[in-house]
This record gives sequence, structure tokens and C-alpha cells, in this order.
Amino acid sequence: MARPALPLSVLAMAALVASHACAAPLASPDGHLAVDVKVGPGGMPTYTVARDGKPVILPSALGLRLQGADFSRGLKLAATSDAVRVADSYDMAVGKRRHIQYTASEQTYTLENARKQRIAVTFRVSDGGVAFRYTVAEPSLPNKKFIDEATSFAFAKSAQGWLQPMSVAQTGWANTNPSYEELYKMGVPVGTPSPLAGWAFPALFKTGDTWVALTEAGMDGTFHASRLQAQSPNGVYRIGGPAKPEVFTDGALLAQTTGTLTSPWRVMAIGSLAQVADSTLGTDLAAPAVGAPMGQPGHASWSWAILKDDATVYDVQKKFIDYAADMRWDYTLIDADWDRKIGYDKVRELAQYGASKKVGVLVWYNSSGPWNKTEYSPKGKLLERDARRAEFAKLRDMGVKGVKVDFFAGDGKSMIAYYIDILKDAAEYGLLVNFHGATLPRGWARTYPNLMTMESIRGFEFATFEQANQDAVVKHAAMLPFARNLFDPMDFTPVVFGDIPNIKRATRNGFELAESVLFLSGIQHFAEIPEGMATVPPYVKAFMQELPRSWDDSKFIDGFPGQYAVIARKAGDSWYVAGINAEDGAKTVTLDLSFIGAREGSLMTDGDGPRSFTQQAIQAGKPIQVTLQPHGGFVAVFK
Repeated sequence: MARPALPLSVLAMAALVASHACAAPLASPDGHLAVDVKVGPGGMPTYTVARDGKPVILPSALGLRLQGADFSRGLKLAATSDAVRVADSYDMAVGKRRHIQYTASEQTYTLENARKQRIAVTFRVSDGGVAFRYTVAEPSLPNKKFIDEATSFAFAKSAQGWLQPMSVAQTGWANTNPSYEELYKMGVPVGTPSPLAGWAFPALFKTGDTWVALTEAGMDGTFHASRLQAQSPNGVYRIGGPAKPEVFTDGALLAQTTGTLTSPWRVMAIGSLAQVADSTLGTDLAAPAVGAPMGQPGHASWSWAILKDDATVYDVQKKFIDYAADMRWDYTLIDADWDRKIGYDKVRELAQYGASKKVGVLVWYNSSGPWNKTEYSPKGKLLERDARRAEFAKLRDMGVKGVKVDFFAGDGKSMIAYYIDILKDAAEYGLLVNFHGATLPRGWARTYPNLMTMESIRGFEFATFEQANQDAVVKHAAMLPFARNLFDPMDFTPVVFGDIPNIKRATRNGFELAESVLFLSGIQHFAEIPEGMATVPPYVKAFMQELPRSWDDSKFIDGFPGQYAVIARKAGDSWYVAGINAEDGAKTVTLDLSFIGAREGSLMTDGDGPRSFTQQAIQAGKPIQVTLQPHGGFVAVFK
């Protein structure tokens, strides 16, 4: 039975017992979720989370350690604020939903150590999850230097995780890790050690009948980014920080300020799998945009995915502008070494040619200083603010619409600040941004609306490098709507219908088609080249020409992480329903699409062969059975 919502007047009474070791539980507006904060033996603060009265997060640690102040033990609860209702509404041009509303109950717990130093922990409990963050405004600490974080998330030993290992800094090609590009470990028992440097966010767990997705949000450049530590004894996962090399040259690794120290939100989306899959908590807890115009989402042609470095020449890029125009796409991306192989003046010509075709040109940059061994160019032009702004001014004057910036060093405070400096300067010069070889966005698409997408995933390019990655991509793709792409845009660069040089494709064409709807990216860079697109039937090409650039709403229909996924997305009055099957056998799903109404639609799915399609009319007003072929998929369109 659901726990009833506690009246705010009752919760406010906790302020009258501020000296006690605990406060009354803080409940979500609908009463299904509740957080209990306590200070236990040894003055160690903990919290628990329950769903409908059943434990989800077991007693878990709270607290920070700063230089000169330990806020992890020896504490007492000095004050508890009144519980208040917070409400927010905002619009997103990039993501699963355009108009988003967020409501939560909020309460702040002030903890005091033996030296009378104080830290505030603010909790928010919404119908879809829990978030908390730390604030230290202690006047006795003029310089607040982060040392360590005690925060943990404790799960029952029977729980399972779907987790991406965190790569080790300074490993990988040209020392470019960490780039959030590992394959997921799926359904592993909690407590399983990471094979690498920890576990990346978002981290997905199942405990009983409840799913939990952990992440963080609210990164403004004053704090480092985090991950889960590699060791999780007894199912207790602790927050971990970046490794020493993950910094801008000579920059700070961990948070430090002379003002108020505020951590990012620690976020837990909690509920059924459908509730978690539909969650927007990752942007709900991000800072709102301030006066920044929204970027223009769209679709892009891109030669590098299939043709690689040799295609970055003038004639091929002009051909890809023509291809984008024929497909009614919005952009063409010109990748690495364009400055050396094409040149600024000729790219200006391409931008002008693209403008005549209503196709915007995007160009690639190497972010890096000496933190890796990459040599692709333009390199080094974005490191210093004045030089970066001069470069962005030049691009604006050339008619370039945006930049893809690659090869960052990781998650240190100075590196996070570097991302944000690029976003702010690019916005001033009217440029869209796509980060590759990069950290997780953590809600930035809300705060910086010119951020269209970020890689932060083992994307399609890996499936062109070697057969093992191609074979793994099927289950990997079926994992992404539940984790990496859950809250933030993802530049996976999907969809290939034709051949990949030296690779045997593991997916059927229906699977590839469905990715265009399932995967969320402000600019969807399609990997397919003109020759591959020429092999599809006219109705598939028309679908790719007319595919919406952004979505007004989304609804999880069915699925299971790493096995299959079916999601509906709405644009205007039209609904697009897409599904993929990562299993080795056929799978029949029954779809309840009654929310669409009694509308007739068109179903495109796999034919008899892996490269063929079929099309048929379907009716949404009654349950629909669809059989997905092994490694196949479908898209149904209702207009």
C-alpha cells in the first residue's frame, strides 16, 4: 500500500526538534517515495530511500571532507528547515520531451561538527526520484578545498547492476581515455568490482521490483565530475573522483573555492522500468539557461563514419552537402584535418555552397593541449580564451554553423570548466557545439542550449574498426535508452543500410532504421553514405527525409536493458514508435498504443533478408502484435 504524502505543515514541525538525531521522513508529492535522514553512532549521517514503504536505498553515507573540516563523522543535526514544495517548468529543444514540469518536496538538513563548522545537505524528493547536494558556506573556511566525499548508495545484496566501466586515464588510442567508451556489464550482481577505474554514470540498478538510475547534474565548472568507485563491497557504491591526469594543463583536479562550495546534485531516478525510462531528472536538476538562445536541432550527413580520413577533401565534402540537400537534412559535418586538407578559404566556399542548398556546415576541432598524443588538426586553437574567441569569430564570418570538439582529458575541475568556457564562447558567436572524446553531459543541454550532442559512448565508429565491436553493438545499442541516452543527448552516429568496409554487419536494416528514432541527439549525424542510401526502397528514403528534428513527447512502451526496447516519440500530431531486438531469436511483442487513438499508420520492418524491408498498414486503436527478427527492428508512423 502506498505511503500517503505527508502534509508540509507536519514536515515543518521537524524544525522544532532540530537538536534530535533525526527528522521526519521527506515524502514525494504523490507519497510513493520517502527519504529518511539520520545521524547515527559516531555522528555519521545517513539517508535511506523507500518506495511504497519498501526499502530501495539502504542506509547510505552522507558527507564531505574538506581541508580543515571533516563533515563525514562526528556530526550532529543542528537544524532542519521547513519542507517546501518546489516547482519548475522549462523547454528543451534537445531530448525526449519539449515541455517539462518538475515538482518536488525539498528540505535542508544542517549538520555541525565538533568544531562548530556546518554543512547543509538539501534533499529533493519528486514523484520520479530523489536528489541531494551539499553546500558549505562556513565562514571559518575562507578557502574551501575538497578532499574526499563519503556519499554512498547501498543496495540489497540481491540487486543487480547494468554498468559501464570507467576507463583508466591516459590509456587507449593516443592516451585519449577516459572517454566513456566502454561496453556495459549487464545484470551483474551488486558488489561486482569494476574491471577498470570505476563505474560511469548513469548507472542502472534493479532491486526487487524497483529500478534506480544514478547520475549527477548541475555542473557549472566549479566542481569536478564524479563516478562510482571500482569497489562496492556488500553492494555499497561510493562516489569517486577523477584521476590525477584528468585536468587542463596545470589546472585544478578537485573542487576548490573561496566562496560557497556547492556540489552537483546526486540524482536517483526511481520507479518501474517505464518510470525510469521516461524520467527527465537529469535535466530537471540542471541549472536553467540564462538568456541563451536555443540551438537548431537537425540531421547531418557525415563522410568520416564510413570513408574515414581520405574523404576529408573538398570534392567529397561538396558531394555530402548535395547528399544532405537531397535528404532534406540540415547540416554536413566536415571532420578532422579540414584545415590542412581543404583550408579555411575553401571551407568558406563550402559553407556558402551549403547555404545555397539550405545546408549548414559544421567543422571539427582538436581540444587538446599536451594531455594526449593526438595530432589531428586544427589543434591548440581553443585552449586560450582570446584565441578561441578569435577562431569562433572567424568561423561565424565564414558561415560555419557549429563545431565538433574532440579529445578532452577527463573529469577534473579545470577540464569541466574548459567545456563550459567553450560552450559559453560558442554561444556568443552563434555556434552549435558537439563534444567528442568527452565526459558525460550531465544536463548541460538544458543549461547551455547551443550544446546539441556529445559522444561519451562507444558509438558506431567502433563498429567499423573491428568485427568484435560490430558483433557487440547489438546488445550495446539495446542498453543505451536505459543508461547513457536516458537523460542526455548522445552522438552515437547511427544508421547504416549498406556495407561497412572489411566488416560483416551484425544488425538487420530494421534495427538500423529504428535507431533513428530511439537514439536522442540534437544533431543526428547519420553514418550512411549516398551509395548505401540508394539501396533502400523509396518509402524508407522518404521516412529518413521527413524524420522530425526534435520530439515533443516520449513514452516507454516495452523493453529490457540490453535485450530489446520499444519507445514512442511524438512530434506535432504525429507519433513514431520504434523497436529493436538484440536477442539471437525472433521476439514477438504486443503493443498497447491506445494512447495514440484509433489511427491508421505505416509499419516498416525487416523483410526476409537482413538488408530488406517490408511495409504494411496497421491500426493503433487496438493491441498490435509485431514480430522482431533477430537483431532486427521496426518503425511505425502514425500521422
